Amino acid sequence: MNKVIALFDFSPEINYRIEILAGLTVAIALIPEAVAFALIAGLSPLTGLYAAFVVGIVTAIFGGRPGMISGATGAIAVVIVSLAISHGAEYIFATVILAGIFQVIAGVLRLGKLMRLVPHSVIFGFVNGLAIIIFMSQLDGFKLPGGEWMTGAPLYTLAGLVLLTMLIIWGMPKITKAVPPSLAAILIVFGLVAFTGIDTRTVGDIASIQGGFPPFHIPVVPFTIETFMLILPYALIMAAVGLIESLLTLNIIDEITETRGRSNKEAVAQGAGNILSGFFSGMGGCAMIGQSLINVSSGSRTRVAGIVAAVMLLIFVMFGAGIIEMLPMAALVGLMIMVAIGTFEWASLRTFKRMPISDIFVMVMVTLVTVFLHNLALAVFVGVIIAALVFAWDNAKRIRARKHIDENGAKHYEIYGPLFFGSVQVFNEKFDVLNDPDEIIINFKESRVVDMSAIEALNKMTERYHKVGKKVYLTHLSQDCRKLLKNAEEIIQVNVMEDPTYKVMVTDSRRL
Repeated sequence: MNKVIALFDFSPEINYRIEILAGLTVAIALIPEAVAFALIAGLSPLTGLYAAFVVGIVTAIFGGRPGMISGATGAIAVVIVSLAISHGAEYIFATVILAGIFQVIAGVLRLGKLMRLVPHSVIFGFVNGLAIIIFMSQLDGFKLPGGEWMTGAPLYTLAGLVLLTMLIIWGMPKITKAVPPSLAAILIVFGLVAFTGIDTRTVGDIASIQGGFPPFHIPVVPFTIETFMLILPYALIMAAVGLIESLLTLNIIDEITETRGRSNKEAVAQGAGNILSGFFSGMGGCAMIGQSLINVSSGSRTRVAGIVAAVMLLIFVMFGAGIIEMLPMAALVGLMIMVAIGTFEWASLRTFKRMPISDIFVMVMVTLVTVFLHNLALAVFVGVIIAALVFAWDNAKRIRARKHIDENGAKHYEIYGPLFFGSVQVFNEKFDVLNDPDEIIINFKESRVVDMSAIEALNKMTERYHKVGKKVYLTHLSQDCRKLLKNAEEIIQVNVMEDPTYKVMVTDSRRL
């Protein structure tokens, strides 16, 4: 029984009123997003709504981050749109299932810990790029169905209602926190439009959301190797994009709530949600940073709000479509603009004169890739690669050698800094082979032999000394460095023995 209570976070400390109201707010905000993303992917609006329900309910119950909301996202829609156009919805469902399997495998293999390799500058750039994307996507609400911008009275009416929504969300917490400000804003603007008869666009103007319970459906595709090879690239990219967006969102919610989620558990839950989504006619999904921020800003801290949001979304689709389709788009546009404002890391702008230029470059680059390519996985990948190269370059310049000759006439080289592929050239320049005495001692107490490039550098350097009849000793190699040298014996000739004189690691210069 205790395990069940822990799973659902049902405890006396939970403020169920706040959780339920937050879940209701999220459910309303999910609908236009799910519909829009499904249309972007060239699919039926119901495929987006079904994905939001299935992925949302599974991750809310079993995910690793209470309070985080998952559903159909634009990142997933961008990945699958070309496949949807060329092969249709059935291939999308199969792709979603395969992507979910990959995500489960990633969670089981505990690959979520790889998020530790994502620098803070990349997270800043990712979050700022998402905020800009969320804001820019709301501009479509100011366009007519044909793609032209609104003018005249319709534009002024929509803009006024959007500003009213934003004003309520901003000002209501200063008056009362009894009701989530986002929900209050939606209800107030809805009531104003309904009772005054203001002519403005509604959710129903986008598409109908009327439907039933998600039908179980095995994708109707040929079970052949050709089909597998066709959907494999899409599934891999979808799995990667979904996990990256989900785990970065998890980190953001961790910072806001000052708690810690479980990335590997979240990866398994995301995968399970996508597998079920594919079998229940959904387009798949991942964590949604906008809706997650709406949820936590409304006061939610447990799984209850996520469960309520998914269940209420399904209820709206099955029984309340008529009412939901009457909601003014202005209220939802205003809500998402406030989410964009809250998502943007304004503090990152103050770091421009304080952060290293390389970090600023990474942050700006990730933001630009996110905004202009809408490829979150590529943006994070580019940021991590640039940050890694900058780190390697900085460490390559830091290797140093302090030199002295002892009373026995042996010359000591005390190495500082890691010896790896980036620092090999600088390392080689430290030695004076022709003018050094007959015995050379290289002390690695403040250094490490990191990779095969370092081993090869040692090999070539000792060969240079051997050719002129001089002996080289390697001292104070750490256990991991010794292991690395031992493993390299099958590739290059390495002979390591203990030297009784120096009590250190010794390498015969004829072999290394």
